[in-house]
Amino acid sequence: MPFEKNFITIMKICVYCASSPFAGEHLCNLATKLGEFIAENGHTLVYGGSTGGLMDAVAEAVSKHNGEIIGIIPQLIIDNGRKSDLPTELIVVKDMNDRKAKLKEISDVFVVLPGGFGTLDEFYDTITSGSLGYFDKKIYLVNYENFFEGVILLIKNMHKENLGYNKRKSNLIITESIEETIEKILNTDRV
Repeated sequence: MPFEKNFITIMKICVYCASSPFAGEHLCNLATKLGEFIAENGHTLVYGGSTGGLMDAVAEAVSKHNGEIIGIIPQLIIDNGRKSDLPTELIVVKDMNDRKAKLKEISDVFVVLPGGFGTLDEFYDTITSGSLGYFDKKIYLVNYENFFEGVILLIKNMHKENLGYNKRKSNLIITESIEETIEKILNTDRV
């Protein structure tokens, strides 16, 4: 369902998510819904450019709706045969650190969907960069079916113990669904 474009800023939306080909259909459906929102509203998807799992689902949804897709992928992943053909623009980088730096540089907002260690690495790197003041961008952590409950508990404990997360807490927005995430993006990032 498209939203009124004149009420939102057109953004480059970075999605961190699983590339595992074994990801469950219910998780891939989350990525599909997000991809539809991105494309139908003129936003650009920025993601890791790999094949498999939620990465394929979000990119396929954007592509199906003729949206723009920027994939940022390390050469090693290409060499391993995991490069997606869906990006309308592909940026090849040296390694995962360069990938994370480029994702943070060109994106306006971040959405974190369920994933594994790579997703957590990207999330922690982005939240740390924002906390240190390298940028002031929103990070939406989609806690679908309590997937990130352990991470949220860790954040609460860090906050309780005054371990560095208190200053820029407002950059992290925890949601429970794609629908809530979209609503918060629409209400937070208006022109």
